[in-house]
Amino acid sequence: MTDRRGDTILRQPDVLARTGLKRTTLYRKIAKGAFPAQIKLGENCVGWYESDVSDWVANPR
Repeated sequence: MTDRRGDTILRQPDVLARTGLKRTTLYRKIAKGAFPAQIKLGENCVGWYESDVSDWVANPR
């Protein structure tokens, strides 16, 4: 298990800005397993670990 204590959580607008993806494309890639899955932060709130997004940007699938 990865220690995520120092990892920043990015919200969707930040993920879209960093990746250049549109919202629909982002969720299609998640469904296909081609982008890291989001983590649930609350009932209507999700985020992504910054390290996962950075890794994807460096090596997109």
